[in-house]
Amino acid sequence: MSSVIHDHARARLVTDARDLPVVPVELRFDGAESPAAIRIAYPGGTEWAVERELLERGLRYPVEQDGWRIWPCGRVQVVVERHDAAGVDVVQFDCAPLVRFLRRTHQEAPHHDAPKRETPQHETPRPETARA
Repeated sequence: MSSVIHDHARARLVTDARDLPVVPVELRFDGAESPAAIRIAYPGGTEWAVERELLERGLRYPVEQDGWRIWPCGRVQVVVERHDAAGVDVVQFDCAPLVRFLRRTHQEAPHHDAPKRETPQHETPRPETARA
């Protein structure tokens, strides 16, 4: 099974314009190449790489890290703000496509998630005993 997951979404470019322009974006996760990042590709070749965990947290509450600010906007949208030397870019997404995509990254490429501690099933706790 391939660990590359693609999907499409629409982003609203936040500008001073009254009506926010909507552009198609491609969401991509490549667990073999970069298991911690989600790539967002815009028309014209611009591509962002944002940490998957940061995007997931930003869907629930405001977060800020390494030039990224992500926060919920109402109950159905999220705002992603990216700061770099060229300036600031701000886009708004509907949450549903992002949540579905992020869920797929965990379901279809689970081996790239953080390792979980395994407890042997035959192990049982032993009671403390006093020795004479």
